Amino acid sequence: MRIAKSLAAIIVLLAPMTVLAAPKPAGGLDQAKIEELTGAKGKLDEKAGVFKVSMPRSDLKVIAGGVHIAPPMGLSCWAAFTREGAHTAVMGDIVLTEDQVNPVMSAALDNGLEVTALHNHFFWDTPKVMFMHIGGMGDEQKLASGVGAVFSAIKATEGGKGEVPKADIDPAKSTLDPKKLDEVFAGHGAPGDYKDGVYKVVVGRSTKMGGHKMGKAMGVNTWAALAGSDDKAVIDGDFAMLESELQPVLKSLRGGGINVVAIHQHMVGEQPRILFLHYWGLGKAADLAGAVVGALKITKHDNTP
Repeated sequence: MRIAKSLAAIIVLLAPMTVLAAPKPAGGLDQAKIEELTGAKGKLDEKAGVFKVSMPRSDLKVIAGGVHIAPPMGLSCWAAFTREGAHTAVMGDIVLTEDQVNPVMSAALDNGLEVTALHNHFFWDTPKVMFMHIGGMGDEQKLASGVGAVFSAIKATEGGKGEVPKADIDPAKSTLDPKKLDEVFAGHGAPGDYKDGVYKVVVGRSTKMGGHKMGKAMGVNTWAALAGSDDKAVIDGDFAMLESELQPVLKSLRGGGINVVAIHQHMVGEQPRILFLHYWGLGKAADLAGAVVGALKITKHDNTP
């Protein structure tokens, strides 16, 4: 009898402790911490085990073909977190004006996130809006901090405070020295073709699609075109990369002051898979060429015909 009374007393004492104990975060995610680090409110999908934070771009007044685009129509930044054991993954879509793309991209890359795609979702939109997809795996707080850095970079560049490179360059008036550029591109497509004021190099690589070899002549290549003068030039082009090369190439180009314009695929079902990156830059011709060569050096271009 005494033992039964003692057990009952212990249960009574423990019951309040059970009620007061902090609940385990659903899905294993620390939702409050994610909100704190990202600076954005989130919502939990309990069934999927996904916690999603959002930042509507209500500051943008976008009109596409006369239609007013509201945040619920796809004009909201978001990042979704999921956890498996001690391992967290994040994936998101970031809404940006053209001048915000590269500073925000640098914020993502510098803070441990990957940039996986960059493209448009609308036609005839004013201002022009681009969508940058991000991802990452690893420590939950580091990923959330990276997303927070991205959201902070957006706020810092709102209202036209981003990058808008401009230059008065006409290829018909180019005075480039092609020999100097050949020296920079030596071993990477040089000598280039200099015609109608534009210096261009094309470096091929190979893949297969449906049993057919796809190389330089079929459009699987990295190319660079320059116009202007040795002191003030423009460079634009396309990079062909393996998926594993995308992040190093992005970091290299951004580190060299080159703006990334788009990231996407040109083919389906090819092996190995090739991603394409379009870029743009202004500056001294040799510096621009050097920035592209720097990225070429970390890829496996074989200059396949």
